[in-house]
Amino acid sequence: MIKPLLSPHTLYVWRHRRQGPPSFRMGPRGRVMYRLEALDSWVRAQEEADARSNPALNPLNVASRGRSAYTST
Repeated sequence: MIKPLLSPHTLYVWRHRRQGPPSFRMGPRGRVMYRLEALDSWVRAQEEADARSNPALNPLNVASRGRSAYTST
């Protein structure tokens, strides 16, 4: 069995703020459901937007411009 990485409360807060992965309600009690494919793609998008996971966004990988690029004359 796979242990979930996110608590139900975290998913609830993200859903309320419209920040988290796509979800929908299902059944007579209106239980909130998540498609595994949607969760995978949402997590992948979060990783790509994070500079620690995406070397292209990491400021340490950008060539230094030197101090003269920041000064105005």
